[in-house]
Amino acid sequence: MKATIWPIPLVLAVVLSASYTDYLSVQKKFREVESDRLRPGTRVELTLAELNAYVEQEVPATTDGVRQPKLQVIAPGVARGSALIDFAKVGWSQGHAPGWLLSKMLEGEHAVTVTARIRSAGGQATVDVQQVEIGEISVDGRTLDFLIQHFLLPLYPNAVVGQPFELGHRIEKLDVQPGGVGVVIGR
Repeated sequence: MKATIWPIPLVLAVVLSASYTDYLSVQKKFREVESDRLRPGTRVELTLAELNAYVEQEVPATTDGVRQPKLQVIAPGVARGSALIDFAKVGWSQGHAPGWLLSKMLEGEHAVTVTARIRSAGGQATVDVQQVEIGEISVDGRTLDFLIQHFLLPLYPNAVVGQPFELGHRIEKLDVQPGGVGVVIGR
């Protein structure tokens, strides 16, 4: 029995090492972009492995109640993010105590998937949330707009949804493709 168990720690070490290497790589690329020293026309490629390593490290560290975040690019310009979310914990960690009824409805972890279209050009980007799935329930249209206005924005007032926002650091555009995201530096 011992002979069949010993490879498990080795496989875990290799996987965690690759993830940490991707995390260090994406941090280096972020620092390069943020330095504002890259030449116009430079394209910085962020792989999905790097982006996932980043969200795996950063999201749970900054938001209590969120586990196993994952990013996918399902089509050019269309990204999908998923995680296990305990909405009551997230609210408490952000200083928003939900009422008794809401806390009972939201307590416990829920599988959440968000699909969004990402457009960018001229140093600006727009993120249009197309669909949110909470467990088996799919939310879109007016109900989705209501959730964004009454739950997302109060918890994250700096979030910008459905409106253009500046990319900063001379980023001309984000080229969102199934293999990753290309960051194109402008003037």
